Amino acid sequence: MAKTLSAPGKTPPVADFEHSLDELEQLVARMETGEMSLDESLASFERGIGLFRHCQQSLEQAELRVRLLLDPEAPDSAEPFEPEL
Repeated sequence: MAKTLSAPGKTPPVADFEHSLDELEQLVARMETGEMSLDESLASFERGIGLFRHCQQSLEQAELRVRLLLDPEAPDSAEPFEPEL
């Protein structure tokens, strides 16, 4: 049986999520120092929003995969995860 490989140079989704989350955390830490200019802060904020949206999309895709694994016949009937408080 042939093993399918992802396209060369393509980052696996989990690694891509982890990289984006790490970059977002570093960006927030730099912004919290308060030493950035207004232009740098705005550019960093814009980058942070993009990273946040990417992470959110990755989490939504992961949740869908879990739902499909739990009940491939009716993924919409799978109950959503309850967030831990």
